[in-house]
Amino acid sequence: MTSQLDMFGVTQPLASTAAPTRKRPRPLAKALLTLEDDEALAAHLEGTGRYRILRKLEPKPVVDNPRPGFPHIAVIVDTETTGLKKAEDEIIEIGLIAIRFNEVGQVGDVIGTYGALQAPSRPIPADITALTGIDDAMVLGQSINLRAVEDMVASADLIIAHNAAFDRPFCERLSPEFASKAWACSNAEIDWKARGFEGSKLGYLVSQAGYFHDGHRALDDCFALLAVLDRQDADARSAFAELFASSQKARVRLWAEYSPFDKKDVLKARGYRWSSGDDGGPKAWWTEVDAEDLDAEVRYLQTDIYQRADVEPTTRYLTAMERFKA
Repeated sequence: MTSQLDMFGVTQPLASTAAPTRKRPRPLAKALLTLEDDEALAAHLEGTGRYRILRKLEPKPVVDNPRPGFPHIAVIVDTETTGLKKAEDEIIEIGLIAIRFNEVGQVGDVIGTYGALQAPSRPIPADITALTGIDDAMVLGQSINLRAVEDMVASADLIIAHNAAFDRPFCERLSPEFASKAWACSNAEIDWKARGFEGSKLGYLVSQAGYFHDGHRALDDCFALLAVLDRQDADARSAFAELFASSQKARVRLWAEYSPFDKKDVLKARGYRWSSGDDGGPKAWWTEVDAEDLDAEVRYLQTDIYQRADVEPTTRYLTAMERFKA
């Protein structure tokens, strides 16, 4: 180190021009150095209580020789379309997964998959491309193999969609094979809140189940839904088992026709939805209940809504064969 003569006769050391000594980086915790695979690392991070790990959803493999003991077949279906108008818009992508299951709703093996794009009769709207990632170039010259779809659907005991009221009308326009099948809706017929989920959108379910996937592509969404439905909870039956049991029940749709206008918020809070009458039903607030709950719901309408005991709401009994039709 050099010095300089201070003007007041005090010798001061000059500041060093040498590069500062760098601190050696702190080594990783010893526990991390011994981890041999990604899953062990994920488990270690989760164990600290400071991290939440999302695992990439890996599709189940298709098997040629499914395990015995699962005699029934369900087909999970998802569609991407050019819009929401069931009579006008078109399917631009379809995904299907065929799975085996038994009478108590336990899932067996995946026995088939099919996914395809299809070019619509007019350009895909920009908002649909932004949502799905599917553009006109991707679907150019593409078409759905109806024979492959119908072969898969023909053997199904149950068709499952996460928004069956949306997918069923589009699928029935695509092929009449869908019209004669029992349908179940994994959005409407599972009590996701009771299972600890904050919402019923597929993205919420997948994330809270600990996964991530490429959303808004039909076959990927089918596999994502299967993973959530077949997720095993320690204290409850699977969501798939709940859905299958629900699909076996008769349901009743009833309409609160000519209900007082000031009761609309009350009905909405109870789960009633507004129908414009375009589906052939009355123009009124409506809901669906299990058949055994019909009398109680009618008494509720008579007492709390109409305040008249002589009101008999319009009703329609529905099985899984009729539910979710347009």
